[in-house]
Amino acid sequence: MTFGEKLQKLRRSSGLSQEQLAERASVSRSLISSIEAAGIAKSFSLEVFYNIADALEIEPATLLSAPTQFDNLLKQNT
Repeated sequence: MTFGEKLQKLRRSSGLSQEQLAERASVSRSLISSIEAAGIAKSFSLEVFYNIADALEIEPATLLSAPTQFDNLLKQNT
């Protein structure tokens, strides 16, 4: 599961639209959309990461708890 997929799942389970999450996290909807988009690696600041976690009312570690595509790459290279 990619980070974007994890974010999308958490956002939906919270009953939030991308626009609502963006407003709560003080970012643009297009940023949320590009983070969630499959096949797109979108960089964002640590501040945005924490804002998103706060907006979802979850611990930041929860956003990282699912394996990501980068974990899979690391496993292949070892």
